[in-house]
Amino acid sequence: MIYSMTGYGKSVLQLPTKKITIELKSLNSKNLDLNARMPSIYREKELAIRKLLANELVRGKVDFSIYVEATADDSSTQINTPVVKQYMEQLKSVVDANEVELLKMAVRFPDTLNTVREEINEDEWNAIQTEINTAISDLINHRQNEGKVLEEDFNNRVKTIEILLNQVAEMDPERVEAVRERLLKGVEELKEKYDENRFEQELVYYIEKFDITEEKVRLKNHLNYFIESLNTKDSNGKKLGFISQEMGREINTIGSKSNYAPMQQLVVQMKDELEKIKEQLLNVL
Repeated sequence: MIYSMTGYGKSVLQLPTKKITIELKSLNSKNLDLNARMPSIYREKELAIRKLLANELVRGKVDFSIYVEATADDSSTQINTPVVKQYMEQLKSVVDANEVELLKMAVRFPDTLNTVREEINEDEWNAIQTEINTAISDLINHRQNEGKVLEEDFNNRVKTIEILLNQVAEMDPERVEAVRERLLKGVEELKEKYDENRFEQELVYYIEKFDITEEKVRLKNHLNYFIESLNTKDSNGKKLGFISQEMGREINTIGSKSNYAPMQQLVVQMKDELEKIKEQLLNVL
């Protein structure tokens, strides 16, 4: 089973005086790239949140956000009454204004408001943690569903490469004969006598040099190993990427050794399927 690195998770917690929304977004990345946004009151919990996300999500470009929306009067800001009165007394000696006008001017001066720093309520934080876990589970389920789509695509493309490889194997005797005829025709066009035994020896040497039997066997093994790794319990996109690189080496060698246009056309098709596999592997966890 494989998991995509693309996912989205969301959870909402309704408290008596506020609504808290937790959002998680994930895209593909070589490593874990975590960006966390949250109100300052929860900053002391950021390291614990990062550790939790790293353990659960492993890899990807992850955006984590906590949004707080006040739904009732829960103001932590209070008027500093003594300071405001002092400003008003001083203003009376400077301007001719009534009490309302003096108050409007006084509240614009520094230190007229006291902001009480909020402390995290542990019961509230425990409820938030539960919702964070819910959002993580939501994102992981999204990754799993995306992974199923990718897995089906990989199976189809590997099967296509295997079919093309079988066609290459079926074409191989035809290729050898075509190479033999091309060389024989070239020698005959020289209109020179030649030693037929020596020609056959050189032909055997030439054909052995361009033999692709080992490449066909190795590519077949790599295809089987790819599917085997695809069906393991853990998702390992990096491992699948390494296998795809080995597949590419064998396909390239077959193409360089084939020396036969119809076979090279099959090789081009295999390369095309493999490139699509590699593109999709960038999004596998």
